[in-house]
Amino acid sequence: MTRVESRLDAFLATERARWAGVDSRAGVPVDAVTALVAAGGKRLRPAFCVTGFLGAGGDPDDPTIVDCAAGLELIHVAALIHDDVLDAAEFRRGSPAVHAKYTAEHAALGWRGEPRRYGDGVAILSGDLANVFAERLAHALSPGPRRIWGEMLTEIQVGQFLDMAVAAEGVIEPKLSRWIAVCKSGRYSIHRPLLLGAAIAGREDLAPAFEEYGEALGEAFQLRDDLIDAFGDSETAGKPVGLDLAQHKMTLLLAEAVQRDGRVRKLVSEPEWDTAALRERLIESKGDIENRIDVLVERAHRAIDRAPLGAAWRNELTKMAVEVAYRNR
Repeated sequence: MTRVESRLDAFLATERARWAGVDSRAGVPVDAVTALVAAGGKRLRPAFCVTGFLGAGGDPDDPTIVDCAAGLELIHVAALIHDDVLDAAEFRRGSPAVHAKYTAEHAALGWRGEPRRYGDGVAILSGDLANVFAERLAHALSPGPRRIWGEMLTEIQVGQFLDMAVAAEGVIEPKLSRWIAVCKSGRYSIHRPLLLGAAIAGREDLAPAFEEYGEALGEAFQLRDDLIDAFGDSETAGKPVGLDLAQHKMTLLLAEAVQRDGRVRKLVSEPEWDTAALRERLIESKGDIENRIDVLVERAHRAIDRAPLGAAWRNELTKMAVEVAYRNR
């Protein structure tokens, strides 16, 4: 992962120097992307991509995997920047979100126009730029990995739109909510990076095991994210919590609760949600969700136990499953 970090740093520094030479303002979107990369994060997606590649017998000196893993982190950064605009989240990783930072700058300097429109514009363009950078890093992918890459990007965008549309329309369809949650988050966090790594190494035979592992762990990952949003602490999470209920989002956590609890279904059927009452009902179902996560982790473990991998890589993926599913617990 050290090589991935170095690649990200060098790539972004080169872009910053390039655009600063045009005009000092031209570096602003590059700076926005760079700041979020530098702020940390788990580097989950690059880690699964590299693990899938090395576990599949890929050459550690192959530069393609380094570029692909770096590109995955930039796709994640793009999704975070856009997410924060859509959710009106004011901070990310302990600092103001991109749109919030540049909204405040516009207002403080007394520039023309509407500050929030400017801040949102900077964030949208910065997120788009991160995706463009990711595409440039992925330029050497052969047709097989390129198909996975394209599918992943499409899933993120379609899943994100459906997440917004379902919340706006007040749709209560647990099956659809589960698909959205896994598609826009869990799948691109685990399943697709693993498949990419294996495909770059030329091991398509690993696809069934990685798909089973990734789908199960992706759902567990999203349930943990939902629990953190519902009951977590903003400082620990590094982002605002409680936004999902406030914005009427039919999360995977809520979809599970709707299926089990008629009172939850009644509460989310109302035009305006009683978030305090919903949180109380969700607290009562928290144990069931933890049990569901346990089941999903076991399913992921079984998938990897059967995979045609060396013992060391099976152990690594087993350990990664635990870390992903039980973080911040």
